Amino acid sequence: MKVAVGSKNPVKVRATENVLKNFYNDLQVSSVDVDSEVPSQPFGLDQTIEGAVNRAKNAYSSDVDLSVGIESGLMETPSSITGYIDLQWCAIFDGSRVTIGVSSGFEYPPGVIEKVLKGREVGDVMDEVTGISNLGEKTGAVSHLTHGLLDRTGNTEQCVLMAMVPRLNESVYFGD
Repeated sequence: MKVAVGSKNPVKVRATENVLKNFYNDLQVSSVDVDSEVPSQPFGLDQTIEGAVNRAKNAYSSDVDLSVGIESGLMETPSSITGYIDLQWCAIFDGSRVTIGVSSGFEYPPGVIEKVLKGREVGDVMDEVTGISNLGEKTGAVSHLTHGLLDRTGNTEQCVLMAMVPRLNESVYFGD
């Protein structure tokens, strides 16, 4: 099974490999630098899912069986709560079908969101907050905010696994 991940981020590649090795014995995972075709800081469901699907489709070639796109985005909570939830979406593409899944989400601190709403990327702001350069390619903001109980790899694995659900149950989802 040859799989291309539409990102050079080692967390996304590692999470994909960690999940897919449970289903495929002879697994080869590679990373491909592709354009998500959405803003570098996606907001909302549409932009974030579109980014994941674009990454998966842009990483696909005749040399692979599956391609994977993972995109994190900020979802605004209802106005009575006023906040933003980070969700990671995964799209898996096989040349014809796209399946999607989502991770568990977490709320960012208001001070981080203030800076993001002024045009900064959440990763850059969290690097400053934590003092860790390239935090998103390491343990991630979720690790810092959960005091190490969940890291970005584990959070990303969730969306990859959820995107595999239809593929693990093809007769129920696709009637194959």
